[in-house]
Amino acid sequence: MKSLRLAVAILAILLTPLAHAAVKSVVIVHGAFADGSGWKPVAEILEHDGYIVSVVQEPLTSFDADVTATRLVLDRSGPSVLVGHSWGGMIITEAGNHASVRSLVYVAAFEPEVGESAGGLQNKTPPASTAVVPVGGGFVAVKPELFHQDVAPDLPEGPAHFAAISQVPIAGASFAATVTAAAWSKKPSFAVIASQDRMINPELERFMASRAKSEAIEIAGSHVIYLSHPKEVASLIEKAARVAE
Repeated sequence: MKSLRLAVAILAILLTPLAHAAVKSVVIVHGAFADGSGWKPVAEILEHDGYIVSVVQEPLTSFDADVTATRLVLDRSGPSVLVGHSWGGMIITEAGNHASVRSLVYVAAFEPEVGESAGGLQNKTPPASTAVVPVGGGFVAVKPELFHQDVAPDLPEGPAHFAAISQVPIAGASFAATVTAAAWSKKPSFAVIASQDRMINPELERFMASRAKSEAIEIAGSHVIYLSHPKEVASLIEKAARVAE
């Protein structure tokens, strides 16, 4: 009889649904014209709060290459919040169907539907800036003399200047690439709308977030909102982690 009761107890434990593991990993995908080092202020806050942060250094040579680079990081990340800035929003929309991803955070980012491209979205709702120009080899970048004005007006001149001269050009053809899956349609999503963004029209950011039913916050800041308002951005990422647990 005692053996039977023990067997029943073990079976009950095995059949009890496991609680979701705490999501303590954050994977960040940077945008065009930059590398991931600008996310240092946000990463420091997250790490202080106990999160493990990985920053994808995608090559910006093609949409597929950037998605592949992101998936390689997700392969070793465990349950994660996947964060994308600007162009990175295209990447996390496609790569976000990875089994490790529990929620997504779009930061002044593209949040496309299946079949949409970044270039197509920009054409429908153009940004204020026209500073993106060809720089050779099929790549494009922001005119350095317009970088502070159009990309980072809420940063001091020194950091904005360095960001301008250390740009990572992106393959122009990437902006014609279309997503084949929209991870936000299956997983919780959040969005930071930068109301003074000159690189992606804030109206476009609002439209995409509303369409995806993303929980959105709006901050008065530029395209590099993660640098000018790191506490608010980190706070939303942490909320995305809690919701996903």
